[in-house]
Amino acid sequence: MPRERPRAFLVVLDSVGCGGAPDAADFGDEGANTLGHIAAECAAGNAEEGRSGPLSLPNLDALGLGAAIRLASGAKTPGLDATPQGLWGAATEISPGKDTPSGHWELSGVPVPWDWTYFPQTEPCFPDDLVAKVCAAAGTDGILGNCHASGTTIVSELGAEHIRTGWPICYTSADSVFQIAAHEEHFGLDRLLALCKTLAPTLHAMKVGRVIARPFVGSEAEGFTRTTNRKDYAIAPPSPTLCDWAQAAGRRVQAVGKIGDIFSMRGIDEVRKGADDVLFEHLTAFADEAPDGSFTFANFVEFDSLYGHRRDVSGYARALEWFDAALPRLLDRLRPGDLAIFTADHGNDPTWRGTDHTRERVPVVGYGVGLREIGNVGFADVAASIAAHLEIPAHPPGRSFL
Repeated sequence: MPRERPRAFLVVLDSVGCGGAPDAADFGDEGANTLGHIAAECAAGNAEEGRSGPLSLPNLDALGLGAAIRLASGAKTPGLDATPQGLWGAATEISPGKDTPSGHWELSGVPVPWDWTYFPQTEPCFPDDLVAKVCAAAGTDGILGNCHASGTTIVSELGAEHIRTGWPICYTSADSVFQIAAHEEHFGLDRLLALCKTLAPTLHAMKVGRVIARPFVGSEAEGFTRTTNRKDYAIAPPSPTLCDWAQAAGRRVQAVGKIGDIFSMRGIDEVRKGADDVLFEHLTAFADEAPDGSFTFANFVEFDSLYGHRRDVSGYARALEWFDAALPRLLDRLRPGDLAIFTADHGNDPTWRGTDHTRERVPVVGYGVGLREIGNVGFADVAASIAAHLEIPAHPPGRSFL
């Protein structure tokens, strides 16, 4: 019988950094350590909402999570001190940013070759000609927002005025993003998506990484809530990524979460979306169903979106412990020869000042190749290693740690 081709699963725990980035000071993030500080807060009894006690991640720690944190930042992490049994190390990014596209593209073998465009922290923050284009595309006399803001906060503050005026809520953050929030019923979900799609080429030409549709529902009396119908219109990667390499080699590529948006659906055969608990079910289903030789790429965004940006230490700890408790259900479904790597795209330390991402190294822990200390690696080395495991051609600059 012919030998079965191995499969690979790359799982990004969005923003789960581990400190120690050599250039963190350049970003104002020297000392940030998402995992290390969450664990310290838990051990000190400062993260008791909906959970209690030291941070408990026995399954990820058994793979080498605690060892990866110590390698990255030199910090001993309370409760994460198991002797590694899996693949473990820490990765450093070279792309000039701490954003979602940069991290994911480089993990897929393509460091970002340009500087992103960011909007100033002023009010208004968008140039007049861009505002005019938004109004023309939306068919409105103006926009709301025009500032740096938390998405949940600005929807609460401006949702009622948005319904009264029909003007879209436009805002940004420290990331290279242009976000538009609109009510799914009063403004219309299809209209919001069409607006973002129309504006995306203009913003991409400015080297703004993503135009993000942020639909919400509700009323002034009941409060406003963002829905899961978010859609990112991301600038396309400048060269073929791991997804393209796999597809060009005749392999099936499955995406879970916002991966399809981040890569503009390039090199992806199927995408499944939902909240993180739903995404985990999709991921386990792919572990059951994905064909030999396939590549599955997943992103779990709520560590970042619900807890990191909101500086919610307890919530972040709960989410980590939920994922760790669910992890055996995924690992038990993997076939002999499969490789699963768990990593992150940047940090978002919930104990840090502000509400933005933090420049950090990220853990790289894996299952399927036994005990293997990989040490200090680059983001692009993850792509080269998965390509080596899948036995498909890779491209520089990454080097396989397998």
